[in-house]
Amino acid sequence: MPRSSDRGNVWPELAYADWQDTLATLHLWTEIAGKIRLAQTPWLNHSWHVTLYVTPRGLNTSTIPYGHRSFQLEFDFQRHVLSISADHGAYREIGLYSRPVAEFYADVMKGLSGLGLDIRIDDLPNEVANPIPFGEDRAHTAYDPVYAHRFWQVLSQVDRVLYTFRTGFIGKCSPVHFFWGGFDLAVTRFSGRRAPMHPGGVPNLPDAVTREAYSHEVSSAGFWPGDERLPQPSFYSYAYPEPPGFAAAAVEPAEAYYNKELGEFILPYDAVRTAEDPDATLLAFLMSTYEAAATCANWDRGALEVPMGRPGITRAV
Repeated sequence: MPRSSDRGNVWPELAYADWQDTLATLHLWTEIAGKIRLAQTPWLNHSWHVTLYVTPRGLNTSTIPYGHRSFQLEFDFQRHVLSISADHGAYREIGLYSRPVAEFYADVMKGLSGLGLDIRIDDLPNEVANPIPFGEDRAHTAYDPVYAHRFWQVLSQVDRVLYTFRTGFIGKCSPVHFFWGGFDLAVTRFSGRRAPMHPGGVPNLPDAVTREAYSHEVSSAGFWPGDERLPQPSFYSYAYPEPPGFAAAAVEPAEAYYNKELGEFILPYDAVRTAEDPDATLLAFLMSTYEAAATCANWDRGALEVPMGRPGITRAV
């Protein structure tokens, strides 16, 4: 646990109003990288093949196949560049600084081409209101390196705690991964049972994608920096389908509440950031909301749950 004097460095402030323009631009930039991975990677259940991952420098795609070759993209929020690395040792760097999305998009595609990677993507953003094709978007231009770095700092801490939480479940469970459409870092547990057909309706996302993502019962949780609906960074937790009694369940900590508009439990990021023990506070939220979902939906908890893992200790069987 960090000392109280260090907590602000480990869990920094990230007020939505202070960086909302940078957030909007960065959201679109990550969609470009994610769509490149989407265009090249065979479909994996629940769209797990399109996500980004937290690294010691930022966010990356992991290895992307290109015929018999491979490459990856990484947002480096230490040096503020997007690096494109190919398996033959060559790479390109695209600067992260204030400029239109259209210019950034052109540079990324030029960088891919310079590495011999001929890739085409659907250039209309997903899951954003009033989307503008990347190549035409000169409206989003902001990039504040201080807040981009803070965002990565937050993701690094959340990734670590979500990973710890993930170790307490031996049923089907997603990786801890970053969805560029929703712009959130998430982990999802599955009961193992099929779910009713999802109604769809996610803005600018094909219903077929949503329905495949929610083909089975889930309890999902993660971190989201906010938008106009909820203009504050928050942790969330929801169940699909939502079982009777879930919304009224008692959860921890005291600052957590059920948001009817979003259909999920919300814990403000600041409640974790300012807590005496941020890790324990976040884990309490993750555990209590999962337990509410699993209990209300009658999951076979005895067959799915195990003690959280510890470094170097083999799990007993």
